[in-house]
Amino acid sequence: MTQIARTTKPFTGKHMAMIFVAFFGVVIGVNVLMARLAVSTFGGVVVANSYVASQQFNGWLEQARADKALGWKAVIDRGAADEVRVQLTDRDGVAIKGARVTAVAEHPLGHRVDERLAFAPAGSGAYSARLTAGRWRIKLFVVSEGHVWRSVGDVQ
Repeated sequence: MTQIARTTKPFTGKHMAMIFVAFFGVVIGVNVLMARLAVSTFGGVVVANSYVASQQFNGWLEQARADKALGWKAVIDRGAADEVRVQLTDRDGVAIKGARVTAVAEHPLGHRVDERLAFAPAGSGAYSARLTAGRWRIKLFVVSEGHVWRSVGDVQ
């Protein structure tokens, strides 16, 4: 039987160094990519000053309790491509008529400028306003029967 000579190269420090450089190059490259994507897709700030916001937190909780106590409900949806509609009902399911309804439409990713909306009555507790197509978070403000009520909803 004849023996075949092996011609493999020995594993040296150069090989180990190249493996380390390749490994950490991939790790650093992925981290840079993920950080860039995270920064480029988050377009807004939750609050401008977190300390000031923390001082107002208890007031916000009280407003939320008052809003919940009223028992009002809002269904927010698209009427047409450039319209948003709101259907308001009280705790008994009766349509809320004659309310003054305004809102701020915020783009969820902050890529568009906020739009202020003034809703016009559209009959039977419904209100409508013009809003450009797209996905929006609607911060709704309703004034009716001496009460101020707030709600938040999404529309596409």
